[in-house]
Amino acid sequence: MTKDPHHLLGAYLLGGLDAGDRAVFESHLRQCGSCRDELAGLETLPALLDALPVPDALALTSVPGITEPAVTEAGLATGLAGAVPTASPRPAVGQAPESRLLHELARRRRTARRRWAALAGAAAAACLALGLAVGPLLVRAPQPDATYSVQSGGGLQFSIDLARKTWGTELAVNGSSLPSDGTLSLWVRDRDGGEDRACAWTATPSGRVKVTGATPIQLGKISSVELRDGTQQAVAVITVP
Repeated sequence: MTKDPHHLLGAYLLGGLDAGDRAVFESHLRQCGSCRDELAGLETLPALLDALPVPDALALTSVPGITEPAVTEAGLATGLAGAVPTASPRPAVGQAPESRLLHELARRRRTARRRWAALAGAAAAACLALGLAVGPLLVRAPQPDATYSVQSGGGLQFSIDLARKTWGTELAVNGSSLPSDGTLSLWVRDRDGGEDRACAWTATPSGRVKVTGATPIQLGKISSVELRDGTQQAVAVITVP
């Protein structure tokens, strides 16, 4: 806290005082007509200064004996951690009110730049972390090369997704209202009359199933896919064009 309240006029006009200094100056202002007159004459100056481009405003603050503290990597790291940046030196005693105002404006803008730099760094780090965490979840599952389905009057629904592989064909089975006992199996027939069992599973009480099978028969050579029950009777047949 300064010992001479007169020197707080510029910072008070720009809103740059902490609570303690503001209370001291407002108490002084009630007793000092000179400061009241000076404040009234400068009340429009903050708006004019804010309208100045930043380089021009900083150029006007080149007062001998006042230096701007350097912003280091350590300082930015401290800012990211939430610490308040170190304040610039107060203007020298005896400066004109205009010089004090310009210096206070420059101090506020330097502080704002440091805070924006810290916030931008934190936001970039957060976006990077979020991208690394969420990115794998956004990868879409491979789409099948062909999908076929069949329904029966008894409510049976049976569909397969066929995916072409270098070693043959992958089959993803999705069914409901299937036989609820015994062993079910999926058979793939090729266009030459040969057949291959792609997968088998124990029937579920609900009649629902999702299972994946595989066959060495290439997708282009598949003529049909059959769902068979435990007695090897066809329950559902899908013809592949």
